[in-house]
Amino acid sequence: MSDKRIDVVGPEELGADDRKIWREIRAASTAPANPFLDPAFTAAVGLVRPRAAVAVLREDGSPVGYFPHERGFAGRGRAIGLGVSDSQGAVLRDGIRLDARALLRACALSSWEFDNLEAGQDLFLPHATEELASPVVDLGDGFERYAESLRRNSPGFLKQTLAKERKLARQVGEVRFVYDDPDPGALRALMRWKSAQYRRTGRRDRFAQAWITRLVELLARSDDPECRGVLSVLYAAGRPVAAHFGLRSPTVLSWWFPAYDRACGKYSPGLLLLSRMLEAAAADGIELVDLGSGPARYKESFKTRDLRVHTGAVVRPGPGGAPYRLGREPVRAARRFVHDRPVLARTASRTLEGLGRLRER
Repeated sequence: MSDKRIDVVGPEELGADDRKIWREIRAASTAPANPFLDPAFTAAVGLVRPRAAVAVLREDGSPVGYFPHERGFAGRGRAIGLGVSDSQGAVLRDGIRLDARALLRACALSSWEFDNLEAGQDLFLPHATEELASPVVDLGDGFERYAESLRRNSPGFLKQTLAKERKLARQVGEVRFVYDDPDPGALRALMRWKSAQYRRTGRRDRFAQAWITRLVELLARSDDPECRGVLSVLYAAGRPVAAHFGLRSPTVLSWWFPAYDRACGKYSPGLLLLSRMLEAAAADGIELVDLGSGPARYKESFKTRDLRVHTGAVVRPGPGGAPYRLGREPVRAARRFVHDRPVLARTASRTLEGLGRLRER
């Protein structure tokens, strides 16, 4: 009979051995090496979110799993980095059997909310309320093979994108692309554009939250090959016109914060940037670019297939779970109602954009 226990520690308490074991467990799984489920991401969130924690599952004294999370009011838990994390769950050695609510009890959580639970998280999947498509681009066979497929499936799309780049060069100035740009000025420009986009479309401005800005700045300075930020920038006439800040592992790049200068919007600089970035990423060893679960027409054009992610929450019975049910479940129900009715979803999106434009005046 093995001795099992769960210790809850701060991310800063995980040593080199824990990081090594965590990564070994992930590498042994069939899941993509998504950087959001790397211990370095949890450590970075721990530096900007004081309620971040990790449950370390042990058998006979040896770690067999890790469950990163954040703890809020009345024990309401959430996925680590909820709101900006594109892949969530627990990192468990194969064969570990555990009850989700028992895990929450050990962590002193009354609930645990997720919005991008990765596929294969059998511990939490019974508690999912919605399944979403997360488009990805497969680059394992190289960019040329991918480009051939893109030309075959969407011949006009790639041709139009290249034509817009030539037009941008003629009318604005020389076009230059930097895949991994260390310029902090370009990162600040990206944050300004993205904040304006959030406001314009009626969405919550993530960069108005200090912890998210600090998290991005921390990851931009990271040199950890298993999880670090990559800033890609498209320049025209020497100035940035589009940029993307993403998170990468050795083989997976997550499409995270893209934005562009609206003054150059007619040239579709965001599409030009993504096209250039895919080529550079493939040359840099990236095998999969995860475009994320948010709806966008361009993702349908670039993707090769979809992964599945899930939203939902584990809620313990009794009064402890009441704060979650009262605070979040009505919001989730409303979101599901709109999501399941595409015409209503499009109307809501147009309304939010209209309100955003009014606020800009």
